[in-house]
Amino acid sequence: MIRLSVNINKIATLRNARGGNQPNLIQVAKDCEEFGAQGITVHPRPDERHITYNDIKLLKPTITTEFNIEGNPTPDFINLVLINKPHQVTLVPDDPAQLTSNHGWDTIKHKEFLTEIINTFKEAGIRTSIFVDPNLKHIEGAAKVEADRVELYTESYAANYLINKDKAIVPFIEAATLARSLGLGLNAGHDLSLVNLNYFAENIPWIDEVSIGHALICDSLYYGLANTIQLYLRELKL
Repeated sequence: MIRLSVNINKIATLRNARGGNQPNLIQVAKDCEEFGAQGITVHPRPDERHITYNDIKLLKPTITTEFNIEGNPTPDFINLVLINKPHQVTLVPDDPAQLTSNHGWDTIKHKEFLTEIINTFKEAGIRTSIFVDPNLKHIEGAAKVEADRVELYTESYAANYLINKDKAIVPFIEAATLARSLGLGLNAGHDLSLVNLNYFAENIPWIDEVSIGHALICDSLYYGLANTIQLYLRELKL
């Protein structure tokens, strides 16, 4: 079964809008696990506009499933990850001013940089995943820098799903097939939802993990968090 990691950034965004501790981020993380999520994902940014560095410190001893910290490997981010030692770190090439992640790594252009960062995390016993577009050369590059996994950036799939889902999935099947042939683990995330998740999973059933935040939290406003997590898990049961 493909694992579901819930990205709780939006919970922190809501909390930060008023200050204080409502909703309680730590409790929501616990609840997500109780409701069936097999992992928790966070993406701290330098301005701490949602997840803060202190949140990471509090979440680390709380999470009983799999903890995934994703972000741009700046010196502060690297130090944060090494101190808190999640199960997985996902490297994302986002600019501090970006509203959300919008592209994957050029693993060829940044080969030396990524190799050094990945070696640092591997020495600390942390599994490393690289956020990539469905670009075959960049997936080959991810294998060359000795990443453990790649996370496919699925925005283009989600954007084109309702137009032509058969065409939208093709580059992702090709990318996922190559990743598997190179011995890379496979994650996926960005704009996956109850609308498009099952078709993605049916066509690429060897995915290790999907990370979903925005759509899942939005759905929970209507369906409730416990029910929403079960709905997403149902889409992944092939």
